Amino acid sequence: MADHIRTALITGGSKGIGYGIAEVLIKEGVKVAITSRSSVAAELAAAKLNEIRADHALGVAADVRELASQQRAVDTVLQQWGRLDYVIANAGVGHFAPIQEMTPEQWHETIDINLTGVFYTAKATLPALKETEGYFITIASLAGTNFFEKGAAYNASKFGLVGFSQAIMLDLRNEGIKVSTIMPGSVATEFADHQPSEKDAWKIQPEDIGHIVYDLLKMHPRTLPSKVEVRPTIPGGRK
Repeated sequence: MADHIRTALITGGSKGIGYGIAEVLIKEGVKVAITSRSSVAAELAAAKLNEIRADHALGVAADVRELASQQRAVDTVLQQWGRLDYVIANAGVGHFAPIQEMTPEQWHETIDINLTGVFYTAKATLPALKETEGYFITIASLAGTNFFEKGAAYNASKFGLVGFSQAIMLDLRNEGIKVSTIMPGSVATEFADHQPSEKDAWKIQPEDIGHIVYDLLKMHPRTLPSKVEVRPTIPGGRK
């Protein structure tokens, strides 16, 4: 990896998978800007990350549902650090209900954040990534290939995200920008109002995804793992 100070932008980085990725990257010397719709959440998480390595984290209030908001986040990173090397499009939401009970508001929020939000993140960050020949990584899900009951909105968003990621990978690799999508199975996070506990020890941990991200960033420039599926070793913790 290059000798210059590398920088990353992680959407939805104040908790869960995004925060786990930020922890790993900061430990490896990468400066990381994390975004959240809540400025308080972003700043609190950044302060905690700066305890790992001082002056390596920046909290930014931004909403992936708004292109202008994403562009302002990129401007903040460039003003602070002068470059953008890596983008991890992680922000996501989950609403799970049978189609008969799924509300239009739940549908639109899921699609707007999980799919359109990644499009806006890409549009806002690609000019800066082109300058650094950087890396754009999306956090999708095994729900992007495996459908399930009560998953109409979530499945649609993640199937779309996998297709979007693979298509832009083909668009951008000739411009020096790498694109990969990571598709985790069960991860121990607060996603969909779940509260992690000791019972979740069998699940993938957020920092595990962080290590996968860093492994991708270290990959030789000639090699591009465009899609990475990852599952818990033992389903449901069964022995």
